[in-house]
Amino acid sequence: MSWQEEKENVGKELVRALYEQGMIKTWFRDNPQGWTLVSGLWSPLYIQLRPLSSYPELLKKVGDALGRLIKTECSAVNRIIGVATAGIPIATAISLAANIPSCFTRKLEGVRSLDDFNMFVKGYGEHSMIEGVLEDGDTVGIVDDLVTKFDSKVLVLKQLEFERKVRGLKDVTCSDVVVVLDREQGATGIARDYGIELHSLIPFMSKGVPWLKDVLADQEYEVIVDYLRDTEKYQDPHVQAELSEITK
Repeated sequence: MSWQEEKENVGKELVRALYEQGMIKTWFRDNPQGWTLVSGLWSPLYIQLRPLSSYPELLKKVGDALGRLIKTECSAVNRIIGVATAGIPIATAISLAANIPSCFTRKLEGVRSLDDFNMFVKGYGEHSMIEGVLEDGDTVGIVDDLVTKFDSKVLVLKQLEFERKVRGLKDVTCSDVVVVLDREQGATGIARDYGIELHSLIPFMSKGVPWLKDVLADQEYEVIVDYLRDTEKYQDPHVQAELSEITK
């Protein structure tokens, strides 16, 4: 079996397990009122992979698969950085499965944008923003649970840049970002603008949702597909109210 075939099989198995364990939630099954996301947008879908470490066998499967992905698709990477907080147990699982050294970022409270970071760093001093060993010549891969718009990964790049200066490191670069799930909302293009390749086990819009089709109710599947195609339509309170009524 080729790696691509193996990757598809693992992706399908994982996305179904994430749905079954409630880490992929829908308005139909889990919450008739839906969710208001951090962006302010309403959604009939909510993806939260932080509980992954509460399912050791599932976390191990993720670590094995992402370790294989890095060895196969990211041959330059010799060290990984887990993004606080959801990416840290995933990076540890990869490290144990594939013998790749790992580090992790510190959580920067209140920092959500580059402007926030630039303000924060003025008063930060010379404390570490990345915990773990980094060495001259390292090519690192950033590891996280999922990616939406790539904003949080840009902040990790800034943390790495800060850490290089503080430690006096030479030729430390980031070539790849590796996630369990890519929501496919533009992150691949933004990553390439930074000279970085984005890799995932579950490209959610193009493959993840179709992989879930036979475990979702028909209307549940249709609404999610339509929402991912036209998010703006679902910001109408009347549409939201109609969806809420479906589950009663």
